[in-house]
Amino acid sequence: MADEFKHLVLVKFKEDVVVEDILKQLEKLAHEIDVVKSFVWGNDTESHEMLTQGYTHAIIMTFNSKEDYNTYVSHPKDVEFSAFFVTVIDKAVVLNFPAVSFKASS
Repeated sequence: MADEFKHLVLVKFKEDVVVEDILKQLEKLAHEIDVVKSFVWGNDTESHEMLTQGYTHAIIMTFNSKEDYNTYVSHPKDVEFSAFFVTVIDKAVVLNFPAVSFKASS
């Protein structure tokens, strides 16, 4: 049984982009749209480039349900941000999936 719904994006930003500014915009967006349960991002610092295939950042949003995710992606603020986001990335992989937990954190 799925406990949550995840939105995972692996991304390589364009060279001339100020990544921190984009991530701050994403943080603001996640805060403003209340169906986002959590938002985390990270910059890969440990993997060999051959394994990352050039992707440098991971972005993960968590929702309570697929319905909440659908509400998020249809929200006008996300639609606007997504149109901007595609202009600042070199490439991306996106996975949307129900998350199955097998060990709860304590």
